[in-house]
Amino acid sequence: MSEQQSAPEQLAAGKSQGGAGATYKVVLFEFENFQGRKAEFSAECKDVSEKGLEKVGSVLVESGPWVGYDRQGFAGEQFVLEKGEYPRWDTWTNSQYSYSFWSMRPLKVDSAEHKLHLFESPGFTGKKMEIVDDDVPSLWGHGFQDRVASVKALNGTWVGYMYPGYRGRQYVFERGDFKHWNDWDSPAPQIQSVRRVRDMQWHKRGACPLPHPNHGKCCSRLVRSAMYVLVANKVCLTRN
Repeated sequence: MSEQQSAPEQLAAGKSQGGAGATYKVVLFEFENFQGRKAEFSAECKDVSEKGLEKVGSVLVESGPWVGYDRQGFAGEQFVLEKGEYPRWDTWTNSQYSYSFWSMRPLKVDSAEHKLHLFESPGFTGKKMEIVDDDVPSLWGHGFQDRVASVKALNGTWVGYMYPGYRGRQYVFERGDFKHWNDWDSPAPQIQSVRRVRDMQWHKRGACPLPHPNHGKCCSRLVRSAMYVLVANKVCLTRN
């Protein structure tokens, strides 16, 4: 790993290979509705302009998943792209702050199981919420809170959103520890919904039916603070 690499580049270099047997293919188009110049990718790209694209107006993910960024070098806002069609920018993000797309990399999905720990304070302290094999469209609606200052992704790959209903800025959590919200490139310790990122290698029937994150209607049930566990739509109270 080069000492000159930025933190996002180091993250991308360590997590862009995918699981065993994983294949990746995405096609970027210059204009909306899959028109204009196009470029195909099967590996990470730090700057799509190097492939002759002056902008990205639509995306076709043939196999994935991927994460795109609104700046070169895997920096800026993140956009999770699972298998499917994205005919215009607001199908891969509903953030009002950015519609640019300048770099991307494959997302590592190496497990059919998913487990995520959310913490109120940095360094894995404070109130804790554990989510197992389910999606949570509103942390508030399940008795937690919107303040999430550290995260442990124990299994699977997840995406967190700034607002309920899988809206707003997106934050990718591949397996690992995130001691502070700066570790997932967030301006504040705010996450209000989370869901699993799926891969057809593990989920042959696909994920919850999400043409894109703005249309998510996944099922989940009560999760309260202190320490509750959401497991396959069932809730269990555990004690620390």
